[in-house]
Amino acid sequence: MDQESNSEEESVGPSEDDTLPSLPPGLSDAQAVALLWRVRAQRRRPSPDLPETVTLLTAPDGSLVYLVGTAHFSDSSKQDVATTIRAVQPDVVVVELCQYRVSMLKMDEKTLLKEAKDINLEKVQQAIRQNGVMSGLMQILLLKVSAHITEQLGMAPGGEFREAFKEAGRVPFCKFHLGDRPITVTFKRAIAALSLWQKARLAWGLCFLSDPISKEDVEKCKQKDLLEQTMSEMIGEFPALHRTIVAERDIYLTHTLRQAARCVEAPPNGQKVPAVVVGVVGMGHVPGIERNWDQQLNIHEIMSVAPPSRFSWLLRTVLKGAMLGVLGYACYRAGGGIGRVLLSVPAVQSLLESLRPPPAP
Repeated sequence: MDQESNSEEESVGPSEDDTLPSLPPGLSDAQAVALLWRVRAQRRRPSPDLPETVTLLTAPDGSLVYLVGTAHFSDSSKQDVATTIRAVQPDVVVVELCQYRVSMLKMDEKTLLKEAKDINLEKVQQAIRQNGVMSGLMQILLLKVSAHITEQLGMAPGGEFREAFKEAGRVPFCKFHLGDRPITVTFKRAIAALSLWQKARLAWGLCFLSDPISKEDVEKCKQKDLLEQTMSEMIGEFPALHRTIVAERDIYLTHTLRQAARCVEAPPNGQKVPAVVVGVVGMGHVPGIERNWDQQLNIHEIMSVAPPSRFSWLLRTVLKGAMLGVLGYACYRAGGGIGRVLLSVPAVQSLLESLRPPPAP
C-alpha cells in the first residue's frame, strides 16, 4: 500500500500553476484526503522568500499568520498576495471584507469599474435604507472617494481580495474567511462619534475631493494604503472618526485573525497541528494589528451601536416631509383620481407610516 501511495503521490505532485491536482481513480475518501494533505505539505515552503509587505505573526500554539499589507488599487499588491499564498499553502485565508462587500469577489473587473463610477439615486436610497440617513449619506460620500480614485487610475478596487479568493481555491483544504467588521456597524459608530459641525465639515471635504492620482502615486504609498491615506488626510482633524474607522477595525481584524490561527486536525488520525494563515489587509491596518496581537481585546464594545438620536429622526422626517410635499403637489396637478391611486401604492403608504414619531423611551 505504501508503494502504491507513493506512486500516486508523484502523479499528483506540484504543478507549475499550483492548481488543485486530479486524483487517481478508485481512492477512498480517507485516501484522497491523506493524499491531498501530503501534496499540500510538499508545496508548502519551510522558509519562503516573501515580499517585504508581509509581516509574520505567531500564535501561542505555534500557528503562523502571514499578514500581507496591501494598497487596494495596486497591481503589485495582487502579485504579493498570490506569491504568499502559493508559497505557504495556508489552511485559512482571511481578507479585509465583510458580508456587505463580498459581492466584489464575484464581479469581474469591468463590472466593478462601472459600479464604482456609477453612484446613482438607487444606490443612495439603498444606503439610507440600510444605514439610516446620516450613515447612509456618509457611505455614499466615501464611495465617491473610491470612485474618484477608480476614475483616476482606471482600476477597480479590491483586486488583491479577488486574487486571494482565486488562489485560496487552488490550495487543498484552504478555508476563506471574511475578517472585517460589518460596514453598517462601522458607519453608524463613525457618525455617532461626530458632532453636527464635524459631520458637515467632513461631508464638505469628501464632496470636493478632486486631487489627481497616478499609478505611480499608489506604489509610492505602498507603506500606507492609498484609500486610507486619502481618508486619513481628511479625517485627521477628527480623532473620534479615526478611532472608529481605523483603530476599532484593527481590533476586529486582529480578533478574526486570531480566531483563524487555531490548530487544525491532520489526517489520518486527527492530530492537532499548528495552522498556517494568510491575512490580506490594507497596509494602514498592519501596525495596529501588530500592536493588538498579544493584547486582550473587547469585541463587544466595538460592535455596539447607539439607537438613532432625536436629531436623526427629525432630519429624516424633514426629508420625507419634503418628498411628501412634492407628492402632494403632483397629486394636485394630476387630479383627484390619480392622487388616490398614488396614495394606494404600498411604497407611498410606507412613507406615510414612517413619518410617525418613534415611541418615547
